Amino acid sequence: MKAVIMAGGKGTRISSITQDEIPKPMLTVGEKPILEHQIECLKKSGVNEVIIVTGHLGNKIKEYFQDGTKFDIKICYYEEDPNKPLGTAGSLYYLKEKLNEDFILIFGDVFLSVDFNRMIKFHKEHNSDATLLTHPNSHPYDSDLIITNDEEVVAFDSKENNRDYDYNNLVNSGIYVFSPRIFDYITEEKKYGLEKDVIAKMIGKDKVYSYHSTEYVKDMGTPERYESVNNDYACGLCSRRNLANKQKAIFLDRDGTINVYKGFLTKKEDLELIDGVSYAIKEINSSEYLCIVVTNQPIIARGDSTVKNLNNIHKHMETLLGNDGAYMDGLYYCPHHPDKGYPGEVPELKIDCNCRKPKIGMLLQAVKDYNIDLNESIVMGDSTLDIKMAENAGMKSILLKTGVAGKDNKYDVTPTYVAEDLLEAVNIALNKKERRR
Repeated sequence: MKAVIMAGGKGTRISSITQDEIPKPMLTVGEKPILEHQIECLKKSGVNEVIIVTGHLGNKIKEYFQDGTKFDIKICYYEEDPNKPLGTAGSLYYLKEKLNEDFILIFGDVFLSVDFNRMIKFHKEHNSDATLLTHPNSHPYDSDLIITNDEEVVAFDSKENNRDYDYNNLVNSGIYVFSPRIFDYITEEKKYGLEKDVIAKMIGKDKVYSYHSTEYVKDMGTPERYESVNNDYACGLCSRRNLANKQKAIFLDRDGTINVYKGFLTKKEDLELIDGVSYAIKEINSSEYLCIVVTNQPIIARGDSTVKNLNNIHKHMETLLGNDGAYMDGLYYCPHHPDKGYPGEVPELKIDCNCRKPKIGMLLQAVKDYNIDLNESIVMGDSTLDIKMAENAGMKSILLKTGVAGKDNKYDVTPTYVAEDLLEAVNIALNKKERRR
């Protein structure tokens, strides 16, 4: 497979570091240029040829990488005229003869550690024409967002919109897999914006999918972000987040753990975050653990709520967390309920399933999706259901004194630890002693 790296930007936001002496993709992380890290990552996934689109100071890139022989990969170039910028996609017009099969496209100012084999597999299984690697971030309120129907992309939500509505925290990372179908939308020698002029027009006509990943992908466009990436690289976080490696996760219950326990919650307006929860989840986000929510939601089987309504409740929770700079890496719910006799119940969901806690089906699905090592992961919740699930999976657990505080007494279990609330539980997991607010 081939890959295209867009490395032609001037990098004006980070000019205080580049001093207009090197192109932005040649900034070093761990004594290697960002571009070299990208190429090494692509090679690990079987990419054998890279086309680098250069522009401002592109000669510096060519001098360093040449034809790619010393990096054991074929490298060729397309050089844009700096006085006639082609946007984020216009240069592809000149590459279409070289890209007659599916290809990867990334931007040269993004530091990444991605298992592209997983993404390519997803792309092929969905017979996709455009696959976008997407993830949550700590500032969705001022980010361009992706709107999906399950995994299919249905629209872009511009950060310029007046967001007086709830939204899913799903951001485009700047990493793509395209089929040659993309060239049906790049038909002239002119400036194109990849999202606005190409992908947005493919939506509804072609197959455009969101590949949700928890891997390390960060824009290096500002001095602050550049420093952050260097710090993450130095402590090994970048490589550990690659899904080729086993991941650690903190699995959270929902009701009574994240939001105030109010019995069966069927209205988004009734969802209220417990004090300190956003800070606790931010602590997880900045650690080596993934933050994954697993929750029983029998309201679906009982007929008390629809899937659409439950998704709206979760969207509201994501929005509240996002406003505080926190996010979930994944969320799983069980819609089943084994007992019958409820008015309006959904017969096909009244089953003894494998996902309803304390069974471990939701954990196993997360293992499959994110390559998680359960032995290195932790369950946190307010119910004996959560502690029993951890016991069934051979995992550590922390019982919280919020919500039902273990007084449901459904199972006779002993948690590994007990904590006053989620913040204290996270501090225990991360070996932090202080209770900061």
